[in-house]
Amino acid sequence: MTTNTTTTEPGPPVEAPPQTAKPPGKKKKRGFIWAFFLLITVGVTTYAVWRASQPGLIPQTNQGGKGGFGGKGGRGNFGGGPLPVVVATARSASVPVYFSGLGSVTPFYTVTVKSRVDGQLMKVNFQEGDLVKEGQVLAEIDPRPFQVMLEQAEGSLAHDQALLDNAKLDMARYETLLAQDAIPKQQLDTQKALVQQYNGNIQQDKGNIDNAKLQLTYAKIVAPITGKVGLRLVDPGNIVHAGDANGMVVITQVQPISVLFTIPEDNLPAVVKKLNAGAHLPVDAYNRDKSQKLTSGMLLTMDNQIDASTGMSRLKAIFDNKNFDLFPQQFVNINLLVDTMQNQVVVPTVAVQMGQQGNFVYVIDDNSVAHIRTVQVIEGVNKTTDGADIKDIKSGLQVGENVAVDGADRLQDGSKVRVRTQGEIEKAAAADAAAFAGRRKGGGSKGGGPKGQSGQPDGGGQPGQAPAGKGQGGGPGQGGQEGGGWKKGQGGWNKGQHDGQGQPGGPNGDHPWGKGKGGGGHGKRGTDQQ
Repeated sequence: MTTNTTTTEPGPPVEAPPQTAKPPGKKKKRGFIWAFFLLITVGVTTYAVWRASQPGLIPQTNQGGKGGFGGKGGRGNFGGGPLPVVVATARSASVPVYFSGLGSVTPFYTVTVKSRVDGQLMKVNFQEGDLVKEGQVLAEIDPRPFQVMLEQAEGSLAHDQALLDNAKLDMARYETLLAQDAIPKQQLDTQKALVQQYNGNIQQDKGNIDNAKLQLTYAKIVAPITGKVGLRLVDPGNIVHAGDANGMVVITQVQPISVLFTIPEDNLPAVVKKLNAGAHLPVDAYNRDKSQKLTSGMLLTMDNQIDASTGMSRLKAIFDNKNFDLFPQQFVNINLLVDTMQNQVVVPTVAVQMGQQGNFVYVIDDNSVAHIRTVQVIEGVNKTTDGADIKDIKSGLQVGENVAVDGADRLQDGSKVRVRTQGEIEKAAAADAAAFAGRRKGGGSKGGGPKGQSGQPDGGGQPGQAPAGKGQGGGPGQGGQEGGGWKKGQGGWNKGQHDGQGQPGGPNGDHPWGKGKGGGGHGKRGTDQQ
């Protein structure tokens, strides 16, 4: 039997990849991080054990048995103590009754100014948007053609006047001759007719003169009303005609100005009763979202019929509009004051809530216990005469009773409460912030030189350098970095130690230098790594 044996020739030795020596700083850095996290864990555990051993810091449960989640102690109480709430006292006040409606600003007069004669527009005497007065000259048309017409008419008058004077002299002569029976009577009658004819010519000439003067007057276009002019529709130099459809400019009266608004027909009898009694009902105009009151006016009149399709009645109010708060065609909200009810029980709007039983409030008794109270509210009344937001209580509440206005969302019937003042939480937070700021006041900030960066383990290390650190602050100082760390040298690892001293910081920040650990130092020479 023959056995084939393969002999492997020994090859060249394979060199193992060189292992890179790990810098000694990484192991130390990783150990420092683990030690830091261990210290934090021990500190948190120690604080938790200490807090649990202090009975005064643990919230006490409600001994009345009404606490607990979902119990009678209130939603969100979780078995704690009394719930903090802010209360308001029901009071007696005068409450105005307003009818609200949507309205549109409508000017009393709107005029489109047109030329009454044909001619070239020579001059415009207004700026767009100006407030013009009645009779003010707005524009001028070339007057020369009308001056020529006036001169012609005056010449015709002089000619006809001379003919008339001569005809009258001849008539006087004919009357003398007729008395002497020297001429026939027919000749005198003809002369009298001629005198009457010349008189007619004179009247016609005078009319022509007046017409020419009128055309000259029309050559100057004046404002027919007092109001605000809009955008100019014709520029100077254009030929204008009396028959132009668009006109030259539009004038709108804005002082005073009216508002047309609507109210439901159910509210109309109360308004009619007041108007028939001669009352002047005040009207307030508000902007689109009712966030700002624009101006006040008076109710002027009402329409003579109700819109059958909407069931609304139109009313008209007048406003002085001294400050031009209202603009033509502007959309406004109207509040019409119809009556003022005296001695009404009112509470803040936020005190009244809506539930399955209707409107209700939480009444806080003398024992600091909340009780649900169903109330009836007069709808449409939401402010007092002094402008406070309220609800007018028709029944269910008496003057002097306290109701919850803040924190009521966590209450239930029978919840124990603690009455706190308005803004108590905000004041406490502000006091804590002031105390924290006081503790930080006066200390300077620590100065710090920058930490050295890691070097490579190459031979021939040089001393590391770190610049001096100087604390700068004033008032509450902020902590700076402490100097020290590993700094890269040309070869080796150099740790720089920094010992600097800053100037002392003033208590009020007069000298913005604080004590700090920083400053310059020289690092130790690194060991060469081969």
